[in-house]
Amino acid sequence: MPCLVADIGGSNARFGCAVAGRVSHVRTLAVAAYGGPVEAAQAYLQALAAELGPAFIRPRQAAFAVATALAGDEIDLINSSWRFSRSEVQRQLGLDLLLMLNDFEALALSLPGLQPSQLRAHGALPNPAGMLAVIGPGTGLGVAGVIRTSQGWLALPGEGGHASLAPADDFESALLAHVRKTHAHVSAERLLSGIGLPVLHGALVAVLGHASASMSSERIVELGLSGADAACSRTLDVFCALLGGFAGSVALTLGARGGVYIGGGIVPRLGDRFFASAFRQRFEAKGRLSPYLQEIPTALITDTLAALGGAALAVQQHRL
Repeated sequence: MPCLVADIGGSNARFGCAVAGRVSHVRTLAVAAYGGPVEAAQAYLQALAAELGPAFIRPRQAAFAVATALAGDEIDLINSSWRFSRSEVQRQLGLDLLLMLNDFEALALSLPGLQPSQLRAHGALPNPAGMLAVIGPGTGLGVAGVIRTSQGWLALPGEGGHASLAPADDFESALLAHVRKTHAHVSAERLLSGIGLPVLHGALVAVLGHASASMSSERIVELGLSGADAACSRTLDVFCALLGGFAGSVALTLGARGGVYIGGGIVPRLGDRFFASAFRQRFEAKGRLSPYLQEIPTALITDTLAALGGAALAVQQHRL
């Protein structure tokens, strides 16, 4: 029987249909265009029914990965206006089973099954064994782990993106001091995300004493990659360095010796710039623990639909 899977972020909701763990018929819907997951899912299913015709079988099971912390029946997405009851969503969609996962819980579950074609590594590819970690700068910043157990792969969801961000030099300390003028707590997400890039850029131009208009994340990436704006270019360099330091801290915290993966929508857009950056150097720069970090592989997830596979695995493991 088919299973409905979804990866719901602050900007986009990706839906797919999974059979035996294999996801197909993926469509991306704008979160802002729908009142909630019921309306978006119904729009997806209607389009799928029109495409498949008599072959369409309405899913009775589903797994939704959502970009927020989960506790209880009520779900409030941090970076969008969607607020809903999971039991009501299940009722309105006529589902026998509805699993709700943190979006990075689902992405973490996808890690063991990722193929080399879905990754780009700093050297050797990660080894999908033991403990793995994933960090993803998208609209926000997600962090999760996954570990193999006798019962299958167990995801370790959390809100690590809201952990405090640590500077590594005087310049980064000045950047964080500037941000603290308007934000009492400077989390990793505050700077290392789609909502954070403009904050990082604003702090950088202020510390350097330059005049610059406020820019969107998309514009900062565009001008930084082209080299048309020196401040945007340096913003990307600082972004990659800070992300490397944060990723190293996550690797130490979880003991993710199998590998650390970078997901989300921002870093894949940086391409070669990311692999030429200080990310890996800062990842390893942990003093006495540097040799420990040097042995941990890091890789970029180039497949933006990977979390759907993790959601499908969650349903499969639930059936066992």
